[in-house]
Amino acid sequence: MMTLSPAMGPVKDPLVELLASEAPAVLAMIVGVEGPSYRPVGAAMCVFADGRRAGTLSSGCVEADITLHALETLEAGRPRQIRYGRGSPFLDIQLPCGGGLDILLLPNPDRAVLEQLVRDRRERRVCLLEIETETGAMRCLPDGDSGRDGDVFRMRYVPDIRFLVFGKGPEASTFAALVQSAGYPNLLLSPDRETLEEAAGLGCGTRHLVAQRMPEDLGVDPWTAVILFFHDHDWEPPILKGALETNAFYIGSQGSQRARDARMLELEAMGVSEAARGRLFGPVGLIPSARDAGTLAVSVLAEILAEAGKAVC
Repeated sequence: MMTLSPAMGPVKDPLVELLASEAPAVLAMIVGVEGPSYRPVGAAMCVFADGRRAGTLSSGCVEADITLHALETLEAGRPRQIRYGRGSPFLDIQLPCGGGLDILLLPNPDRAVLEQLVRDRRERRVCLLEIETETGAMRCLPDGDSGRDGDVFRMRYVPDIRFLVFGKGPEASTFAALVQSAGYPNLLLSPDRETLEEAAGLGCGTRHLVAQRMPEDLGVDPWTAVILFFHDHDWEPPILKGALETNAFYIGSQGSQRARDARMLELEAMGVSEAARGRLFGPVGLIPSARDAGTLAVSVLAEILAEAGKAVC
């Protein structure tokens, strides 16, 4: 199963915000979860000495209290762990989900280690953050398993899901806009200037596609999803052939069952193996026969995220 990184999505990344300021700060991180939880183990938020904060650890029910404890921790200069929900001494603060959260507060965490972690994530490398909860000592390791061993907490980070969107028209631009709004890295590649301009206006990364092929410099990795939205299906086989030569965890193409069958025959004629062809999703999406761009975009995104939960990385 793909271990999804506790990405912040459209919320400000607390590590980036902490590193962007020289002000004293506390890193608050979820190091334990009991029962249901709004945020996963490893989720973080930072609290600055003036009370400003970035990130979130709940649906909004404990952030203000965490801020108070964080400021006390900053003044004391020593790490501290607090618990909310089940078994918490703070009986006046309830978690609507009914679970329990263990929060580690780290005053003035090692910025060099956090810089390495942010750099690894930006460059799409797996990394492991190791924290000694009693002392606050931190180190960034190349890989390992998440978990807790006595006073040592480890959190494995993997790259965020990245979307490479190929196509032309509203289906392509609407899907790119959807994943952009959700905070996922994305790139829209299209031969159509109007499609590119529409997506760029919504903040999406874009690239003019000048040939019917999969560019070789896209840096596809096991956390990449490749999705095609073409009405002119002549563009599809060369791009799909190149995509199927990568280790992308999801490769799919818009179209009916009839279009899929024709696509498979063309790929077979191009020498693509049966095993490789079997990796191709289509008709794409969880909602059968979606008739508008918005519904199709949501349907396809839901399918890709479901596959991400099954992927072996």
